Amino acid sequence: MTRLSVLDRSRTRQGEEPAQALRNTVALAREAERLGYHRFWVSEHHGVPGVAGSAPTVLAAAVAAATTRIRVGTGGVMLPNHRPMVVAEQFGVLAALFPGRIDMGLGRSVGFTDGVRRALGREKEAADDFGAQLAELLGYFDGSQRTHRDVHARPAEGLRVPAFVLATGAGADLAAEAGLPLVIAAARGEERMLAAIDRYRDRFRPSVQAAEPYVVVSGTVAVAGTADRARELLVPEAWSSAYSRTHGEFPPLAPAAEVRARPMSERERAAYEQSLKGHIAGTPEQAVAELAALVARSGADEFLVTTSTYDRTALLDSYRLLAEAVGQA
Repeated sequence: MTRLSVLDRSRTRQGEEPAQALRNTVALAREAERLGYHRFWVSEHHGVPGVAGSAPTVLAAAVAAATTRIRVGTGGVMLPNHRPMVVAEQFGVLAALFPGRIDMGLGRSVGFTDGVRRALGREKEAADDFGAQLAELLGYFDGSQRTHRDVHARPAEGLRVPAFVLATGAGADLAAEAGLPLVIAAARGEERMLAAIDRYRDRFRPSVQAAEPYVVVSGTVAVAGTADRARELLVPEAWSSAYSRTHGEFPPLAPAAEVRARPMSERERAAYEQSLKGHIAGTPEQAVAELAALVARSGADEFLVTTSTYDRTALLDSYRLLAEAVGQA
């Protein structure tokens, strides 16, 4: 089995304060380290009711301080939302404090709504400049940036922080051109994901960061004692995702039984059923078999597990069962 890592989005749960979601993320990182996972990443979301993780580099610092061995990073910092120099400085501080453990996962998405984008001082078109923003950011680390001559990012300059590009489609081409590892999910279907991976490998240009292509596939893996219990873990996030598609915002995660008892409109029901598809869920043996098959189809070098659910104990059990099943615990 390939390397396994964890991405936690600090999802809030019904009846809990957002602060608890952040504390849960740090606790999950400690458990992931104990279970032998390779990396632990946190995400960036602005103004989203169901997500507490709005400042990933700050949260990454808390995670790194609470752990000792596991690599820590972002999945990712949305570069169009920030000035490259500020991002370089933030990761420079992290790398100086926790040498050899920090990853810089970078995405090209902008704010979730028009209001959030205005508050961030960005427009949708900011994503179109991702390639130039990425080059400027990397240049602050090796001293090659010329966008702002005689400007240096301290303490980033001279430090080596591995960079990754998060992508769904076009971002794969940017990762290939920059010679960076690719992080990708089947958000638009597995066939399109596999096509993007093939294109990335074909167009990859070796760089100082990476001599050859490196692919990290991300997705949900829910594991329990029975297949039915594993599928039950998917229900809270599936409803939250369906609600976001039909109402424009993510609600906090609710108990699976409560979700199943909800009356849903035809549109909500369709979105909910769709959100339950495309995930790996089952007993440890079933989950490992499905995961191994996906890794074989994609040729992934690493798999980033992104599971969220309401029942935190069941979530921790899922990560434990997966780690034990692949022999890394």
